[in-house]
Amino acid sequence: MAEIALNKAQRWTNELRFRFLMPLCVLGIALSITMAVSVGAADIASLDVWRIAAAKIGLLPSGNWTLAQEQIVWLIRFPRVLLAACIGASLAIVGVTMQALVRNTLADPYLLGISSGAAVGAVGAIALGFFAFAGLYAVSLGAFAGSLLALAIVFMFARRYGQLAPQRLILAGLAVSYVFTGITSFITLTSDNRQLAGQMLSWTLGNLARASWFDLTLPTLLLVCGAGYLLTQARSLNALIAGDETAATLGLDLQRFRQTLFIITALLTGVMVAVSGAIGFVGLMVPHITRLLVGADHHRVLPLTLAVGSMFLIWVDVIARTIVAPTELPVGVVTALLGGPFFLWLMWREQRQE
Repeated sequence: MAEIALNKAQRWTNELRFRFLMPLCVLGIALSITMAVSVGAADIASLDVWRIAAAKIGLLPSGNWTLAQEQIVWLIRFPRVLLAACIGASLAIVGVTMQALVRNTLADPYLLGISSGAAVGAVGAIALGFFAFAGLYAVSLGAFAGSLLALAIVFMFARRYGQLAPQRLILAGLAVSYVFTGITSFITLTSDNRQLAGQMLSWTLGNLARASWFDLTLPTLLLVCGAGYLLTQARSLNALIAGDETAATLGLDLQRFRQTLFIITALLTGVMVAVSGAIGFVGLMVPHITRLLVGADHHRVLPLTLAVGSMFLIWVDVIARTIVAPTELPVGVVTALLGGPFFLWLMWREQRQE
């Protein structure tokens, strides 16, 4: 009885935290966007940032800012910051979904080789002309196909007696990641395009420097659709975590639901990798942070993860382009420096709890 009362109190505490943190995070996203657009080699006042944006969409007349400031804000920094927010939210919610799908808190699109598979598909589309029929979306289609293939291979080798084995899942993911990284390097180094190697090195480490308004269209559309669907499936994700028997008793079609999650995670990861390159550990760190704050219920975890993921990658990108200015670090380098120690801490924490 005491244990039930304690669990009820904990759930209520988590709910109160969520109700406090969610609007705070929404405000934090707005402030993060403003500050991230303002900061750079040429600092621009925060008020001018939004005045320029309002003028560009026709809400205000042109002000006394320079043409250079207008181009920096509207053509360079705004697309980059918004793309960072979109990719951060996408990778974070993919991490939550995969951890529920495989019932392993260490699951992450980067660690399971999905990002590496997407990189192979994207590089194949760029260097070898795969999916040329898709035109401007050939790279995105190639990345999706590669991520889907990588995920299928990992699941195939991670199954044991019809069940996913957590240790085999991580090992299979690492093996697939190494293989696909090798394929990417081979395609890049043997390509006739001599400039491709340098471009691919920067891209495979994760880079938002070439972001444009066009790059935002497909990732934003997929994030809205994918996140919208997952938010409606919070109860099903909770059931999935509880186990197959519990999920079945609640009337969940496990095979169909898993296939849907399989496609959504591969599609989101593939498209995000296509526009930004492979950015690791976001899907590992952010879900764990949100669970520490509001518990494991996906009704709270999913929306908070979207918000925290957006803010996280916005500030990672700010660090990447300012910490050693005027040189820019690839975003993936910064997330690796943060995510590696975080992953080791998670392993140490789980070992202590055994």
